[in-house]
Amino acid sequence: MENNAVSYLRTDDNKIINEKYIRWVKKMNECVYVCTKSTGCDIKHGDTHRICKPNSLASYEKLNKYFE
Repeated sequence: MENNAVSYLRTDDNKIINEKYIRWVKKMNECVYVCTKSTGCDIKHGDTHRICKPNSLASYEKLNKYFE
């Protein structure tokens, strides 16, 4: 049986993003930056979602495991 459960992550600015739409993730210090736009994102322009360890621990740990 296939698992069709939708999984979400909470960002630092209290937004919820669907993991299915993540395009890329970049780790910087104790934060990860997540792009969900199909056309791509630019961290410098602020069109990524920030998830930092002190603010959103569960979401941060879920993504950070891929960088260890």
